Amino acid sequence: MKNNFDVLIIGAGPIGIACALEAKKKGLSYIIIEKGVLVNSLYNYPTNMTFFSTSEKLEIDNIPFISSNPKPNKKEALEYYRRIVSSNNLNVNLFEKVETVTSENGIYTVKTNKNNYHSKNIIIATGFYDLPNYLNVPGEDLPKVFHYYNDPHYFSAQDVIVVGASNSSVDAALEVYRKGGRVTMVIRGKTIGERVKYWVKPDIINRIKEGSIKAYFKTEIKEIFEDKVIITTENGKDITLKNDFVIALTGYRPNFEFLKNIGVDLSNDGLKKPVYNPETMESNLKGIYLAGVICGGMETHKWFIENSRIHAKMIIQNITTSSKI
Repeated sequence: MKNNFDVLIIGAGPIGIACALEAKKKGLSYIIIEKGVLVNSLYNYPTNMTFFSTSEKLEIDNIPFISSNPKPNKKEALEYYRRIVSSNNLNVNLFEKVETVTSENGIYTVKTNKNNYHSKNIIIATGFYDLPNYLNVPGEDLPKVFHYYNDPHYFSAQDVIVVGASNSSVDAALEVYRKGGRVTMVIRGKTIGERVKYWVKPDIINRIKEGSIKAYFKTEIKEIFEDKVIITTENGKDITLKNDFVIALTGYRPNFEFLKNIGVDLSNDGLKKPVYNPETMESNLKGIYLAGVICGGMETHKWFIENSRIHAKMIIQNITTSSKI
């Protein structure tokens, strides 16, 4: 029957692609459904982003990732994953959003904005980059506030506040500063983040020490206006800063509502970790598997490409050795 598959994969990121490769090798019928472009999250990363990992740690299915740099950049990664999909003629439907997933007699029906599909197994590999963690302060909905950062040129000669001290915040602050932006960092903690890339951390610390980039630690944004921002320090003192743009890179989270609507159980400890068997990656629902960063719930730093590539083999192995096909 048309649109009937052994495996339906939601998400065409690196881990979703790895799952498709493994399913194809095992002779399973499969399809990837992706609401955006191929490797959509990676495509929306900053233009000048450099990976923390070396290229061999980003490889999937033992396909060599050749980079001219010690740490590959976004452009190289986009080309690597695109070539894998095209050269293996993988079955991928792009710009198609999954709306509902229902089950009857052991078969899942997946309704998208374009079609209906039926599959015995579903792999959810949707990542976490689509939903920002909001500041929840007045003025956050102004057009001057960005929760994603792309290119520093846009902020040249402007008064820019960068919120946070993670890798993305530090990269944005340094890039905007070097393109002529007047950068102020507003940081909730008392130091630059512990997981900031080791070759970047001395740079941001030195720029702050010399005063090229202003940094307020133990401070949070209180309210955002068209031409200014009010911040609150640890002792409750309010400071008003002249401001043109706010880049609020305060992290992202998986689509928990989507998981709950399907019926995947989440932990009650505030981390919202989805329930799954760590040996098979199968959730509390028979035939529904989780792969990649979504497995960590709010702890989005726990899973990366390099340590979740194995999920593809684990899942397909479980499917092919059980009664799920």
